[in-house]
Amino acid sequence: MLSGSFDYSAALWDFEEQRQIATLDGHEGPVTNVKFFAGGKRVATTSDDRKVRIWALDGDTPKLLRSLEGHGHKVMALAVDPAGRWLASGGWDKTVRLWNPDDGTEIRKIDTGVPVNALAIAGGGKRIIVGGHDPLIRVFDAETGLSKGKLEGHRMGITDLAVSDDGAELLSAGIDKTVHLWDLNAFTEIARYQDHEHQVYAVRFVPGDKSFVSAGRDGIIVHRKIGGDVIRAIKAHDKIIWSLTVSPDGRFVVSSSSDDTARVWHLATGDRIGTPAEAENANEPKPWLTSDHPGAKLFGKCARCHSLSAEGVRRSGPHLKGLFGRKVGSVPGYNYSSALKRGDFRWDEKTLFELFDKGPDKYLPGTKMPVQRVPDAQQLAQLIEYLHQITAANGAN
Repeated sequence: MLSGSFDYSAALWDFEEQRQIATLDGHEGPVTNVKFFAGGKRVATTSDDRKVRIWALDGDTPKLLRSLEGHGHKVMALAVDPAGRWLASGGWDKTVRLWNPDDGTEIRKIDTGVPVNALAIAGGGKRIIVGGHDPLIRVFDAETGLSKGKLEGHRMGITDLAVSDDGAELLSAGIDKTVHLWDLNAFTEIARYQDHEHQVYAVRFVPGDKSFVSAGRDGIIVHRKIGGDVIRAIKAHDKIIWSLTVSPDGRFVVSSSSDDTARVWHLATGDRIGTPAEAENANEPKPWLTSDHPGAKLFGKCARCHSLSAEGVRRSGPHLKGLFGRKVGSVPGYNYSSALKRGDFRWDEKTLFELFDKGPDKYLPGTKMPVQRVPDAQQLAQLIEYLHQITAANGAN
């Protein structure tokens, strides 16, 4: 995962462990947008410093490949052609610029007539959709830069845009507290939603599902069925949510906020995934930190989501007391996903091995456990042995 911040930097994260891997430090102003190129080996960042930067992620240290200069005001929006042929940036200088990411040359400049807040790509890279400070959504031909039309319906400026996987529909979020759904073939409005009491700053389709998520000034993530009712409202932050992204499998949404955090949420249950900051400082025993057992290091990942005892700090996963021999989905009071509620087996050496050998998403489709495989059979066996040892040592059996 990649995040951008008002502290002038971008950060690369290990999604599974929610651990920062690297810092991309080079902008001279707040970082306003970040995007991966296809394949994940390159990323692009934009900033108030009027620049677009392209970085290589090969190795442990990100390398700045080039800086793209031409905008006359802060650069707010970013989109990457699916085929990797070009990169589009939108700025408050009222332009969208297309760049060759390989040599940094400017391919085309599109005058939009309005400061740009958001960009999206549709038609397999043939169309660029622009949202800005006024209520109109503008569509341009990527090859010629000519206008292909406008979408009218918002009453105030546009803050975010998202295109469906099939390219047929568009979601737009606005200062007017609404989210609109559009038909990109007919250029018509399909639906209008007002689920927030304040400005909406982020909207995303949920992959593989006829639903979307939205968020904004109220700090609430709303998950809504397209053509149906609100599925769930998650009070995710006490401050503004600036952006959202959804995992490719549609199980998790990540929110970023003015509270200086990015948080991971399981959409099916609304639960936060990972260890909240307050739990990190909890006065709980951490025997795995001093153990010389070869499985102790891997157990550190388990400890982020699971307490050893029923009396420990409540985390995103159930406690481990009585794990071996315990029926799946049976800890009283824990908010299990439907995948665990339907389970009909007990945790033991065999089932735990299969869980981490295949991966939780394959072994229990729909689970809220992130993709945490242990592909090395010997390491996995050591982890399970240590799990048995540490849970027994803490009165778990």
